[in-house]
Amino acid sequence: MPVPWFLLSLALGRSPVVLSLERLVGPQDATHCSPGLSCRLWDSDILCLPGDIVPAPGPVLAPTHLQTELVLRCQKETDCDLCLRVAVHLAVHGHWEEPEDEEKFGGAADSGVEEPRNASLQAQVVLSFQAYPTARCVLLEVQVPAALVQFGQSVPSSPLSSQGSVVYDCFEAALGSEVRIWSYTQPRYEKELNHTQQLPALPWLNVSADGDNVHLVLNVSEEQHFGLSLYWNQVQGPPKPRWHKNLTGPQIITLNHTDLVPCLCIQVWPLEPDSVRTNICPFREDPRAHQNLWQAARLQLLTLQSWLLDAPCSLPAEAALCWRAPGGDPCQPLVPPLSWENVTVDKVLEFPLLKGHPNLCVQVNSSEKLQLQECLWADSLGPLKDDVLLLETRGPQDNRSLCALEPSGCTSLPSKASTRAARLGEYLLQDLQSGQCLQLWDDDLGALWACPMDKYIHKRWALVWLACLLFAAALSLILLLKKDHAKGWLRLLKQDVRSGAAARGRAALLLYSADDSGFERLVGALASALCQLPLRVAVDLWSRRELSAQGPVAWFHAQRRQTLQEGGVVVLLFSPGAVALCSEWLQDGVSGPGAHGPHDAFRASLSCVLPDFLQGRAPGSYVGACFDRLLHPDAVPALFRTVPVFTLPSQLPDFLGALQQPRAPRSGRLQERAEQVSRALQPALDSYFHPPGTPAPGRGVGPGAGPGAGDGT
Repeated sequence: MPVPWFLLSLALGRSPVVLSLERLVGPQDATHCSPGLSCRLWDSDILCLPGDIVPAPGPVLAPTHLQTELVLRCQKETDCDLCLRVAVHLAVHGHWEEPEDEEKFGGAADSGVEEPRNASLQAQVVLSFQAYPTARCVLLEVQVPAALVQFGQSVPSSPLSSQGSVVYDCFEAALGSEVRIWSYTQPRYEKELNHTQQLPALPWLNVSADGDNVHLVLNVSEEQHFGLSLYWNQVQGPPKPRWHKNLTGPQIITLNHTDLVPCLCIQVWPLEPDSVRTNICPFREDPRAHQNLWQAARLQLLTLQSWLLDAPCSLPAEAALCWRAPGGDPCQPLVPPLSWENVTVDKVLEFPLLKGHPNLCVQVNSSEKLQLQECLWADSLGPLKDDVLLLETRGPQDNRSLCALEPSGCTSLPSKASTRAARLGEYLLQDLQSGQCLQLWDDDLGALWACPMDKYIHKRWALVWLACLLFAAALSLILLLKKDHAKGWLRLLKQDVRSGAAARGRAALLLYSADDSGFERLVGALASALCQLPLRVAVDLWSRRELSAQGPVAWFHAQRRQTLQEGGVVVLLFSPGAVALCSEWLQDGVSGPGAHGPHDAFRASLSCVLPDFLQGRAPGSYVGACFDRLLHPDAVPALFRTVPVFTLPSQLPDFLGALQQPRAPRSGRLQERAEQVSRALQPALDSYFHPPGTPAPGRGVGPGAGPGAGDGT
């Protein structure tokens, strides 16, 4: 619908330059070109398919510069649409090749060779226009006689310009919208030109800040009905709608500052047929919006080698792998031997890894500043390990060198330095040669190896324990000589043993049904979070090799016996699949042959778990749990509700309290630990319940954000 002239004057101002905008009459598009050129506009729009760059067969016309101008397309004297005129400046690229006969004999070329030089030079120029929600592509045919072509210069043009051009009238655009224009030839011989322009906005749509809140102020008449939409503008792909509502009269819409991201745009339009929509994107340069963007960004591990960056907006970033050792040291980038890779939001990326490792993390940098770091493999492979990363560098003639990555740098092996890796360098090289190290990456220039250090730490602790035993023997001898004080010393020794056992942490065996890969990642995240507490967690995800070697029944029986003998607790993590398996066992007493996979420890464990519940031995040794929004506690079979069943994360404090030692005092830090576990678990919950590409309920914007808030009436 045409915009009334008084609204255009409000938006464009009343300067003589603006009021003298050229007016075009009629709805038809048109084209014209410089003297010496002939041009024609195709009757209909075409598909926007640039294609790949191909070599030019000879001299070709190609766009060199884009120029835009605001004009008015008017249906009546005072009802006009804002329109964007585009001028494409052209130049000749390339030369006709001289015939070999002419070079050889120095004479005139064959008449058949001269024909292309006498033909006209033609080009098909595409103009691609995008302004949300409109996208168009038009095709212009341009022709210039070969006799008028001056090689290395532009084609002949008007006296006012040093370059030839073709002008297109015109692309209609809404006030306040951002317009993007591309130009290229078909076929494409050069890189496409691009131009971005922000059109003026109507003054009755303003954005103001009030502390932590942002106000959208719409000063319209009380009878005016209009639509308001908030959306994420995407550089690639269609915009993502966030909120929409139909409103009446003047309005003040309040947004929380946490909802702001650079690509958040606002669209307003009258509720009338064929109305013009006004778009503004006011938060592109807002520092809070850029900070919120990185806080909302998440890294998603898809397979062993593939992952993606999930974020509301496109952002310039690059990523690399790093190695994080336990103990709080900074994650050390593995560049070189690996390299930084450019990152595109919501595009699957790959690292050339052979194996995953919990100590491998991904760093994402933007403008040479670290913005995001996550250890993607920790959820499925367990907590950080005390492994040493060896970097192998390969040179010519099969020369190779090894160094061990440490916080102080990469220590060459063998070495006489005083670092830990240098002291154990001989043993590390032996482990590498015997195949005890895990190869993570390999190419022609080098390789990465992860070598375990646990056994060397155990050897050192064995010496410490031997010294403690000798000290205890000497102490016992002294106590025998002083019988009066023996009982007091024994009481103190007993208290020390109990306190040492408490500090070591209670054992916890986590059992679950592998419903799908997403639920397995959620279980891995929960197990990793519990390992940060004084708990020793066992889960089949981290023992797949032992599980395959021993079989599910034998592996679970050994883990259950060890856990209960140490005074630990068995955690039954219920899901819809686990409830179905329990109900099947309670009804039939057996499971169907071949119905389970090679790693399904939960199904195998039911033969040992059920007797404990039927004979009343489960209370105190078993705890149940399930995730909010996935399963209600009432769905758990009644037999298993004889022990506490907690919902996570809403009942995390009570759940962690049940995992403590039976006689341990109620810790005052229980709430703090519950918040720590909840924070570690939240990204996995978001990924499971809201996969990439689907908006989460808590991340909506606008009034009444959340489920159903986007239903405009």
